[in-house]
Amino acid sequence: MISVSFLKSKLSKEETLQKIEESKANFIHVDLMDGIYVPEKNFEIDDIVNTLKNTNKLLDIHLMTKDPLQYIKKLVDLNVWMITIHLDSTDNPLEVINFVKSHHIKVGVAINPKDDIISIANYLDIIDYVLVMSVTPGAGGQKFILKSIDKINYLQDKHILIGVDGGINDESIKYLKDYRVDVIVSGSFICMSSNYNKSIDKLKS
Repeated sequence: MISVSFLKSKLSKEETLQKIEESKANFIHVDLMDGIYVPEKNFEIDDIVNTLKNTNKLLDIHLMTKDPLQYIKKLVDLNVWMITIHLDSTDNPLEVINFVKSHHIKVGVAINPKDDIISIANYLDIIDYVLVMSVTPGAGGQKFILKSIDKINYLQDKHILIGVDGGINDESIKYLKDYRVDVIVSGSFICMSSNYNKSIDKLKS
């Protein structure tokens, strides 16, 4: 499955979202950064909720924020498939996970390049998804970090969805061809192209 991030595009945010809506993408990937958990800040929560309230394609939301619960409470009424958090972004990950699940939304945990994959081992039985960050969170257009493959390999026999996010294009995706990966998150490779579906097809093939 392909989840398309709209952080970096040739077009306006609204035009980009419309093109993703019309594309073969499975999900719209929503990166929310608060300027605290990561250095970058992108959207005000009320603005992004207003922008996304009428989307037909399911939303795949990745929170790079401190205290994610305050954001989640405003997001759960959107057309959300998955909400992914970072364990170290909250003092009570279990509370956040249970809150998301109580709204019948899938819940994921993201793991950064610097993190040990073992740090999420105790959560694998209660979450739906692990998002392996193959770049350092907080900015688009970075190169794929090859060491991320070790984390993907660790998850192969776990009964959990695996996503990969960062530096994915028609070249770097070749590193993943021998592994089970359920969701590919791609941004600039698709949104900086002139044909979204052609770029999506390259990733799927």
